[in-house]
Amino acid sequence: MKLALVHDYLKQDGGAEKVLSVLQDMWPEAPTFTLFYDPSKLPQFRGKDIRTSFLQRAPMIKRRFQWYLTLMPTATEHYRFDGFDTVVSSTSAFAKGIIVPPGTRHICYCHTPTRFLWTDTLSYVEELRVPRFIKMLLPPFLTLLRMWDRLAADRVDVFIANSETVRQRIKKYYNRDSVIVHPPVDTKRFKISDKPKTYFLAGGRLVAYKRFDLVVEACNRTGIKLKIFGTGPVLNDLKKMARPNVEFLGRVSDADLPALFANARAFINPQEEDFGITPVESMAAGRPVIAYKKGGATETVVDGVTGELFEEQSWEELADHLIRFDDKKFDPVAIKAHAEKFGQERFVKEMREIVDEKIETRN
Repeated sequence: MKLALVHDYLKQDGGAEKVLSVLQDMWPEAPTFTLFYDPSKLPQFRGKDIRTSFLQRAPMIKRRFQWYLTLMPTATEHYRFDGFDTVVSSTSAFAKGIIVPPGTRHICYCHTPTRFLWTDTLSYVEELRVPRFIKMLLPPFLTLLRMWDRLAADRVDVFIANSETVRQRIKKYYNRDSVIVHPPVDTKRFKISDKPKTYFLAGGRLVAYKRFDLVVEACNRTGIKLKIFGTGPVLNDLKKMARPNVEFLGRVSDADLPALFANARAFINPQEEDFGITPVESMAAGRPVIAYKKGGATETVVDGVTGELFEEQSWEELADHLIRFDDKKFDPVAIKAHAEKFGQERFVKEMREIVDEKIETRN
C-alpha cells in the first residue's frame, strides 16, 4: 500500500498537529501534503517529507495567511496523488477538498466542519482585526467558500469524526455519515504527583473562541491563583485584563507540561471544544477538570468523578465553581484510569482497522 497524508497547513501547534504527528509515526514512508509550513513554529516536523503548495512562496504567508483564504481551495486541489492507493487527510478546513485519482481512497479524519464557514461565521468576522470596510466585503467571499466546502465534502470516501459532537456537525452541514475515533492522547507521559496543589491551570492556543477571558475574569474577581500556558493572538489582551494572581507561562515544553498538570488543583476548560486534548492530559495526570458542559468535554469528563461541568458560559458561574471546588473529593487514580480510554494505542488500532478495511473492500 502506498499512502499519503494531507494536513490543512502547518503554522501553529495544537491538537490537530498532534494527530498528524501520530499519523506520520504510523506511516513513516508517507509524505505529508500541506498548504504551507513554518518550521520555526513547528520544529518537530523538520526532517519529515513535507510537500507544500504554491502558497508556500506567497509574500507574508506565514504572518498574514488569511490574505490568501480565497486561494486555498485552488491550492488544495492542485496536489498530485498519482500512484497513491490511499490518502488520509487530517482537517478542520481545506484538506477535505483534495482531488484524488480514480481508484484512490480518500479517508478524512475531520476535527470539525470548517468553523469560520459554519458554526462560527458571525463571530469570526466580528473578531477579525481588520479595517471595517474589509469586514463588510468578507461575507460574500465566505458564502463562496461555504459552497466550495460543501461540495468538497462530497469528494470524501470515508469520514472519521473525532467526537460525537463532530459526528453530528458532519451530518448537519455535509449530510454525511461518519465513524468516531477519538484523537490520540499520550497518556503514558503523565504521572500522578503527591505535591501540594496551589493553583488552577488553563491553557492551549490562546484564541478568542476558547474564552480564556472568562477564566481570567473569574480569578480576577475571586483572587484565586491561576496559571495560563500557551501563546496566541489574544495573549496581550488577557495580560492587560489580568491581576497579579494570574500568571502567564508562555509556551511550555513537552517535558515540563506533565508536572504543570500534575501539580494543579484542576484544569479549567471554559470553551466548547470539538474534542479537547488538554482536559484529557489533565486527567492523565490524575487531576480533575472544570469544563463548560458542551462539546467534547461532555464525552470525556464524568461529572462528579473526573471533574465538574458548568452550564452557563459566564465568569460568574465559573467563579462560583472555583470558590466551591474541593479537589480532595476526587480520586487521582480513578481519574487517570478514565483518561487511559483515550490513549494513543487505541487511536492507532482503530485508525489501522479503518484504513485496512477500506483497502480490503476495494480489492
